Amino acid sequence: MLKREVRKLYREKRKHLSSSEQMKLDDLMLIQFQKLDLPFLSYALSFFPIEEKHEVNTFIFTAYLQFRNPGLHIAYPRTDFSNDQMQAILDKSENFARNAYNIYEPVSGEEVAPQLLDLVLVPLLACDQSGNRLGYGKGFYDRFLKLCRPDCLKVGLSYFEPIQVITDTDEFDVPLNYCITPQKAYVF
Repeated sequence: MLKREVRKLYREKRKHLSSSEQMKLDDLMLIQFQKLDLPFLSYALSFFPIEEKHEVNTFIFTAYLQFRNPGLHIAYPRTDFSNDQMQAILDKSENFARNAYNIYEPVSGEEVAPQLLDLVLVPLLACDQSGNRLGYGKGFYDRFLKLCRPDCLKVGLSYFEPIQVITDTDEFDVPLNYCITPQKAYVF
């Protein structure tokens, strides 16, 4: 399927999930996530879920990661639309504000170099069976992930199973290492 077709289909599928369905799927995904044999982590990048877009509740995943990795530093993305770049920001104050695209971002905090990150929870609409993810189309994550170490784990969270193939991927797309669904943890 082409990216534009996948975006349209999966936006629609997510739109029809009720809050109770989402909570159940989040719990099932956390069970799959807990089965991963992850190394000890020092720094991770998560994202603040956009409720209106029915995104996965990342907070249950970060709580588990912090329990499993005492002292883990969790950063959140902050975007600079003037240069289409993204930064990882440690926000110890937990003070978030909506940006121009209605996405919660840290208001202040220390920037974490991408090379320090051990794991990135990556937002997506869908992924394919080769680990190619489909985001919202702005490319912020692909540009950022290219700056991370090769061993940084890229983990997608999806309410739906991977599709066969996204046919119009290109050299700028950064594939996932894992995609966690309610049914299975896919390894790529």
